[in-house]
Amino acid sequence: MNQPLTSGSRLLLWLLFCLVPQLKAQVITAPQIDELAERTRTTFSVPGIAVAVIKDGKVVHAKGYGVRSLRTKEKVDENTMFGIASNSKAFTAAALGILMDEGKLTWDSKVIDFIPEFRMYNAYVTEEFTIRDLLTHRSGLGLGAGDLMFWPDSSNFTLKDVIYNLRYLKPVSGFRTKYDYDNLLYMVAGEVIQRVSGKTWEAFVEERIMRPLQMNGSAGSFERLPDKVNVIDAHAAVNGTVQVISRDKFRFGHSAGGINSSVSDMAKWVIMQLNRGKYGDGKRLFSESVHNEMWAPQTITPVSPVPVPPYNTHFSAYGLGWGLSDVKGYKQVTHTGGLAGMVTQVTLIPELQLGIIVFTNQQVGAAFSAVTNTIKDSYLGLPPTDWVKLFGDRVQKGQAEADAMTKSVWETITKAQQSTTTKPAIEPYLGTYRDNWFGDVVISRKDNRYWFTSVRSPKLTGELFYYKNNTFIVKWNNRSLDADAYVMFQVDEDMKPSRITMKPVSPLTDFSFDFQDLELKRVK
Repeated sequence: MNQPLTSGSRLLLWLLFCLVPQLKAQVITAPQIDELAERTRTTFSVPGIAVAVIKDGKVVHAKGYGVRSLRTKEKVDENTMFGIASNSKAFTAAALGILMDEGKLTWDSKVIDFIPEFRMYNAYVTEEFTIRDLLTHRSGLGLGAGDLMFWPDSSNFTLKDVIYNLRYLKPVSGFRTKYDYDNLLYMVAGEVIQRVSGKTWEAFVEERIMRPLQMNGSAGSFERLPDKVNVIDAHAAVNGTVQVISRDKFRFGHSAGGINSSVSDMAKWVIMQLNRGKYGDGKRLFSESVHNEMWAPQTITPVSPVPVPPYNTHFSAYGLGWGLSDVKGYKQVTHTGGLAGMVTQVTLIPELQLGIIVFTNQQVGAAFSAVTNTIKDSYLGLPPTDWVKLFGDRVQKGQAEADAMTKSVWETITKAQQSTTTKPAIEPYLGTYRDNWFGDVVISRKDNRYWFTSVRSPKLTGELFYYKNNTFIVKWNNRSLDADAYVMFQVDEDMKPSRITMKPVSPLTDFSFDFQDLELKRVK
């Protein structure tokens, strides 16, 4: 049985109640964000970072740190342009929402009603596939399936090829049963926008979203930027040293990740999102019902069965162009994006009217997570966590494990090269191998070296090294790819090589190198 409170206890409780506002954690200050960004740059070897914080409809912080390029040493500022990559997907969802408000489609309209040639592997899936299905990563395709048609960016595939080749991509799960992130279907969504509106996706997004929001420096692709002076270079670690690498310049598919923008421009997009579609003097970009649907769970995504501090997330889902979860009792709306040499994150806590934007010109995602989480924690009133150190240690550990794995592979190759025993003759493996959606791969010999060459994606060219049994390793000429792969030959009943399957060597290889989806059959 509870004991009654004494008058002294009641007084103590009253004093504590009065002091609660003073005991709350202090919101992070601008100098603290400055220190955080610079420490993050140093820890993760990021040449340049841009950060914006939006609170209660106002930009309370927008600033750049470091340099746009290790070549030019020019400074990053709040107007520096970055490729925002998959943060473009929310723009695609919004563009479809605008067309829905105009009565030109619904979330559950069938894709084949707009793109009659659209075909998935399964006929039933083709007939039932909706606009909503294009946006929710539940098609049944595996993670990043078919991305090799545009990644890396040297391929000669077209959007027409992508739409046609979807029919060859085999599902790995039941339709609408499982979350597996994809890019190709967002490209299809961009084609729906063009066929419905009569304008390219790039033009529609610029005219119907960017111009009304006065995102005047931004564009639907790098090529369409009105001014390319204040732009970043892409950077990545190549042979252990961070350096400038070539910028991804995709010729199509910008609806999946093509927008270039700055944190100051993106702040206008975030303010509109936090205002549930409203902008300016009471104008609307899209209806509240469209907004609600974009932020409603569509596909369940995995979370830890035991809530993990400090956020104690219980539920996670994907909406329409946004990831959704609960953090410390608040709804979180977020997305990340990644291209070669640049990664970005946009995070919103609607109930706090809080938005956080972090862009970087290096491809270590832990950097934007460290900045975002630190800022977010201060507004949530959480005790400080040293996210820079926590993620730094995690990245270092993961890299060490990956390095050990790849080192072991190359040690095996070196031993095979030095072996005095008879090595397998590679001549029987020479020839052309074809995949239904990826096209031809040629295994050839030149100057006593053996080569893997993709006919349709020239960056995927590299030397073949014997590993063991019928397995070789391809070492790509372009070392910034960080995606060396096993090339595993299968033989027929006459012991002649007849097929090739592949998979990445390193567990850190970007998922868009979907080598595992290839089924290369020998044709000559």
